[in-house]
Amino acid sequence: MVTLKEIAQLCNVSITTVSNVLNDKPKVSEETRKKVLEVVKETGYQPNFFAQGMRKQKTRMIGIIVEDLDIFSTSPIVEAIMAYCDDNNYRTLLVNMRLYDKWQDTWYNNEKDIQSVFQPNIQELLSIKVDGIMYVAGHCRYINYFKKDFEVPVIIVYALSTSAQFPSVIFDDDKGGYDITKYLLAKGHRKIGVIAGTPDNIHTQKRCFGYQRALFEENVLFNPNWIKHGDWERGSGYIKAEKLVKEGVTAIFCMNDLMAAGAYDYLYENNITVGKDISIVGYDNNQISEYLRPQLTTNNIPMKEIGRTAAEYFIKLIENEIGPNERQDVIKLTCDMVIRDSVGSV
Repeated sequence: MVTLKEIAQLCNVSITTVSNVLNDKPKVSEETRKKVLEVVKETGYQPNFFAQGMRKQKTRMIGIIVEDLDIFSTSPIVEAIMAYCDDNNYRTLLVNMRLYDKWQDTWYNNEKDIQSVFQPNIQELLSIKVDGIMYVAGHCRYINYFKKDFEVPVIIVYALSTSAQFPSVIFDDDKGGYDITKYLLAKGHRKIGVIAGTPDNIHTQKRCFGYQRALFEENVLFNPNWIKHGDWERGSGYIKAEKLVKEGVTAIFCMNDLMAAGAYDYLYENNITVGKDISIVGYDNNQISEYLRPQLTTNNIPMKEIGRTAAEYFIKLIENEIGPNERQDVIKLTCDMVIRDSVGSV
């Protein structure tokens, strides 16, 4: 491995000068800077981050803990976090707890199982002296795994922290449900059914609140019988669509695209034309939304932007660039509707 001293000798400059160039300090002439950077590139020099961290009490390493990398929308969030950190000279250490892979949906309230995986990973990251930890959840819920006296900064991504000490980055489900309902109302729909997710899910609750708020603003009576709870899977979309059609709704707001696909299945089998006889809107902008016919109008969740925003805010927090008046407990990103062909006017 090439050392800093060897780089200095090859450039005929001091070790301090090489260090100033690598740390982008304005104490070096442009000619010397170019010379040093050329030698660094030619030799493939890589700084020893751990040694630097021991000297400076900063390692420029960030730990990323994910509940399960291969489920829901975790991957694009993590990809964006790592890209932003890399662009800003921070190394990332990724820990995949694989909670869903181990226990499916049964672990949420099982503190013993969670801690059996969580604590060893936390201790490992702390032993490496990471500057902070980013916790990426599989879906939005309340996270309370970090004690108030935790020794490094923490940010919760795609979920909500139970403590204001640890900021959270999420997307605005309330506004998402509101925007979709307002769009359907603008198309003349007054009988708007909902195929919701599970009742105890925060995404479900917030989107339902946005739906009701939009109805209230337009003086449209809320009918609780028009909210049918599914399980986020395609099959439940099929079952609940049948019930809503029998209720006489003219439009169905599905809380994810997979359940919307199930609604399409039922409507197709019963010769009901989407976009003409009944309108359908999804949520997520999942890849399947483009392959349905007609293509599905849906709400795009900015997964990469969630990751990038979280990383940007977190690095500023670590580097003490956020003052007391600028600190945010919860950062909410807005979803954008993707208008396609599945909604007609009445």
